Amino acid sequence: MMNGHAIGVVIPAKNEEQHILQVLETLPPFVDRAVVIDDGSTDSTYDVASNASTAVDVDVIRTQGLGVGGAIDLGHQHFLATMDQPFISAVMAGDGQMDPSDLHAVIQPIINDVAEHVKGNRMTTTEDIQQMPKRRRRASKILGWLTTLASGRVVKDPQCGFTATSSNLLNEWDWDKSWRGYGYPNFWLIRLSSKGKQVVDVPIKAVYGSEKSGIQPFKFFARVGLMMTLEHHRRAFRHLPHSPWLMFAFVAYLLGYASITLATTHSLYLLGLPIFWWIAHRLDRCAMHQLIGGRTKI
Repeated sequence: MMNGHAIGVVIPAKNEEQHILQVLETLPPFVDRAVVIDDGSTDSTYDVASNASTAVDVDVIRTQGLGVGGAIDLGHQHFLATMDQPFISAVMAGDGQMDPSDLHAVIQPIINDVAEHVKGNRMTTTEDIQQMPKRRRRASKILGWLTTLASGRVVKDPQCGFTATSSNLLNEWDWDKSWRGYGYPNFWLIRLSSKGKQVVDVPIKAVYGSEKSGIQPFKFFARVGLMMTLEHHRRAFRHLPHSPWLMFAFVAYLLGYASITLATTHSLYLLGLPIFWWIAHRLDRCAMHQLIGGRTKI
């Protein structure tokens, strides 16, 4: 409990028998409840979590095939059903790659009533960036650029899953239309932009283990890229009738497409594509600034 807010921690886990106990044992004393979502583990993750002896009340839910996003959604909904409000629901991975000492900083903006959703940022210093594995660093930069375009906000380290969300926001969330697979953090950031919600980014420590990711890069970028493209257009068209900025952005966007068509007659016209789309993005940022009533850098 902190300043009248109950604190819950959602811990998605799959085959984390080597790490889950440490994650539970190192949760800070201000945490009231944790829920481990064991999604399809074939090892003893469920037994280790169920038998953990900690100062925090721990619930363990076994599921099959929800995906990381679905597991996190289930954890949030579990707290909505079992915890007194107001509360803050944080997310920490079951692999031990999130430092529990950072949890206080992650939830503080919600307690201070300056944000409804907070995300960690592992790339705030040169040392942090160099510590990140090169492959992950490149992917994070690409996804940061794509998420910035799709959300209308400047986003750094979009794949960081160390987050905190207010119970007020969770009550408003449309769980039936939530994204459940990889790209879950990006989906949340885009949807929060569409809703005009305040999002804060806080520095956290980077912790990397020796585990290898099972993500297939081509499949990941194809699926997540398509999702972000669709969500970008959904967000823009939702606010288009109410925002002069987005109307001008839409015109610039169409002129970019026109440049592609005109390039069939002369290649010089193709130069209009990046120019008009850059203008469209800047106008989109202006629209987001107006919508959220503040800066568009998370």
